[in-house]
Amino acid sequence: MRVFNFSAGPAVLPEAVLRRAADEMLDWRGSGMSVMEMSHRGSEFTGIMAGAEADLRRLLAIPPGYSVLFLQGGAIAENAIVPMNLLGAKSAADYVNTGEWSKRSGSTGSGRSSTASSPSRN
Repeated sequence: MRVFNFSAGPAVLPEAVLRRAADEMLDWRGSGMSVMEMSHRGSEFTGIMAGAEADLRRLLAIPPGYSVLFLQGGAIAENAIVPMNLLGAKSAADYVNTGEWSKRSGSTGSGRSSTASSPSRN
């Protein structure tokens, strides 16, 4: 019996997707290596990234004037990554406090900038 994970983070994947990933684990599309072994600068991997970006742009209607960022890390890492990458030379950011995660974002971001928090909806 398969176990279904409904918690935050990784979730249930269709069995067909898992089988295809398993089939491609040792030899991704005839490249002779798995995706995890490829150089991030190699033509195979840059092709995967270009395809993923094109799919996201099409599915989410992302206009050409916007960049698509592929960032690693979970929710807590994003609380630091977003201010560090998007704040730039600015020294302040405003956070809307809508609950626990936004409270954490404000406190994490405050290490990089001064923060002003709008009132909570609670």
